[in-house]
Amino acid sequence: MSPKEIVLSAVVALFTNFDPEAASQLLKENYIQHNPAVPTGAAPILGFLPALKQSGLTATTHRVLAEGDLVVLHSTYENAQAFGGQTMVAFDVFRVEDGKVAEHWDNLQAAVPASKTASGNSMTDGATEIKDLAKTAENRTLVENFVHDVLLGTAPQKITDYISTETYIQHNPMVGNGLDGLGAALKAMAEAGQPMAYTKTHLIVAEGNFVFTASEGKFGETPTAFFDLFRVESGKIVEHWDTISTIPAQMAHDNGKF
Repeated sequence: MSPKEIVLSAVVALFTNFDPEAASQLLKENYIQHNPAVPTGAAPILGFLPALKQSGLTATTHRVLAEGDLVVLHSTYENAQAFGGQTMVAFDVFRVEDGKVAEHWDNLQAAVPASKTASGNSMTDGATEIKDLAKTAENRTLVENFVHDVLLGTAPQKITDYISTETYIQHNPMVGNGLDGLGAALKAMAEAGQPMAYTKTHLIVAEGNFVFTASEGKFGETPTAFFDLFRVESGKIVEHWDTISTIPAQMAHDNGKF
């Protein structure tokens, strides 16, 4: 199986069938966990499955992309009180090694319905088709440079080199569509004393027209994880999804958020 197939099989075993036996065949025993609330290793997550099944948890995967040994899932979890709320939007990143899932990072945020977002878009709707596979490297480089110049603040004036001035579909619930929507939101955050600052990007995964990044920084003075997904078309970023969550000082393991 490909890394993508291995991860999808593991996710079905874990969060659809709640089958510890099947899941144990797909997780390395020394599975490295970065979710702050879950101890590391395969045993804790397998032991948690009966409670998850009883809770009525359901998982819907909207997007899957993979590069090398890394696989990214963009999903919605319902009845997800065990994960922090009734409905949670998540990016899960899995690393595959020797045919099994060896490591996991994630970032979850309470879902905001489209009726209450600044753009009128939900946090998960929009394009899903992976295409332009021949442009994977080119699109990866575009987003890497965007992160370096704009998100990390090296050369923010170059934003129109990366984001389309014609079409920029926004799924962050606080931000409107288009460059104007982004500018207005960033200004409002700064004026409220809650500027959003990226300081380091830890993971980049690209497949065709989709590029995912996992970064850390601060929201105001609060250490924060920013997981972003960008869709690229004709050499420009045209669509964006994300989840944002606080990085806690105390975790259930010593692996850190990243």
